[in-house]
Amino acid sequence: MEVILKEDVPKLGARGDVVKVAEGYGRNYLLPKKLAIEANAGNKNVIEQMKAAAIRRAQKDKADAEALAQQLANVSLSFTRRAGEHDQLFGSVTSSDIAAELEKKGFNIDRRKIVLDEPLKTIGEFPVQIRLFKEVAGTVKVHVAKEAAE
Repeated sequence: MEVILKEDVPKLGARGDVVKVAEGYGRNYLLPKKLAIEANAGNKNVIEQMKAAAIRRAQKDKADAEALAQQLANVSLSFTRRAGEHDQLFGSVTSSDIAAELEKKGFNIDRRKIVLDEPLKTIGEFPVQIRLFKEVAGTVKVHVAKEAAE
């Protein structure tokens, strides 16, 4: 049976692909879950339109992400945390902290898009990468300062 995938299906294909699958897999899994539609002439035309719309949407999203990356290049965030003798923080600066600070500055960015291998635990200035789109990433400067002693 030939089907046209409406969504990306692991180990089968990407959205819009025409693939040959077993009758049972197509009728019992792909079609009921709305992951695919049967491949016929009418549906192939619909899929071509969906592909064109997806390409246009992806181009617009990429352009928006590139513009946002330009804006983020000028952004600098400052955090003040308690620290010990060797500039080690008692806590840390996490992606959630960075996302909250960015939101205060008017950027609504999900914390999962902020690339931190591990939380920032020392004092200093760090470039932090933010994944905005597939091939587009922005960078924000994060400055961690020592809290004044009482």
